[in-house]
Amino acid sequence: MAPRLSPAEIRTLRAENPKARARDFATANNLTEAELVAAWVGHGNTAIAAHPDRIMPFVAQMGEVMALTRNESCVHERVGVYSDYRSGEVAAMVLGPEIDLRIFPAHWVHAFAVTEETDKGPKRSVQVFDAAGDAVHKIHLREASDPAAFERMVEALRLPDQNGVITPEPRKPVESARGDHARRDELRAAWEKMTDTHQFLSLVKGLKMNRLGANRIAGAPFATPLALDAVTRTLELASERKVPVMIFVGNMGCIQIHGGPVERIVPMGPWINVLDPRFDVHLRTDHVAEVWRVRKPTRTGDAISIEAFDAEGMLILQIFGYRKDTPAEPWNDLTASLPVLEEVNA
Repeated sequence: MAPRLSPAEIRTLRAENPKARARDFATANNLTEAELVAAWVGHGNTAIAAHPDRIMPFVAQMGEVMALTRNESCVHERVGVYSDYRSGEVAAMVLGPEIDLRIFPAHWVHAFAVTEETDKGPKRSVQVFDAAGDAVHKIHLREASDPAAFERMVEALRLPDQNGVITPEPRKPVESARGDHARRDELRAAWEKMTDTHQFLSLVKGLKMNRLGANRIAGAPFATPLALDAVTRTLELASERKVPVMIFVGNMGCIQIHGGPVERIVPMGPWINVLDPRFDVHLRTDHVAEVWRVRKPTRTGDAISIEAFDAEGMLILQIFGYRKDTPAEPWNDLTASLPVLEEVNA
């Protein structure tokens, strides 16, 4: 294995290619994104304590910011204020009216306060990475943000070690679809008895399956395979019919949720984008290998989701109907109109 580049070597390489997107530059040079950010520690960036319990009180003081959570295939960006943070050993939450997060602190391993000098002045952000050096969550300050709160965070959370060197751990492989056809009847019986969507993962885990494996085995009316353009069609119909939705995008360390309307749907090459004033989503449609319409029974009626997976079996995103003070019928009718995979193949 080739030795890792030093921070100085990374900075020299970056100076030769300053305009490439950070993620693309890191990939092209066999770096993790965390190594790239760490290379500027002492040159505008500061290594800080990564636990969300330490970071969130300061972020709440920064006022309006932009929250960004992504995986390999989808980026979710939301403008708002971090409020109502709820700590938890296994899972924590931000439950503000615009910034809505589910946080898994075990994966918040490396964090940096980033300051980049630009023609328009300093550009500040908080960037968090997992043990493999992949981005978990980013917080970008905006014109209306309070930079003094950012500086207070830097001072309070600065780590003793500021050498800019991190050693990324190997990435854990994505778990492919895992199911057991012999337990199909057992799965369907347990699925029918669900009363809350949060019971689903423990249900399938108890049967030694995972989400995608259960979808493939359960069959209609629980899980129905859709055409690969079903996510794009869902967004277009939600915009046309003014049906509010909930869009979940995440990784191992953070899930970010949008609840409300989607308005401007814009295709750009392989990307389908939601480009609204305070909310963006960018999805690589060429990464979508499977789409499912999933019905989960709850005490208040069926919860229907559109779920997209990549070729390795990773969940890219989920879209639900927005249920707060909103009738379910428009969303249910929308999802029922999406083309089923068997019909497309026929």
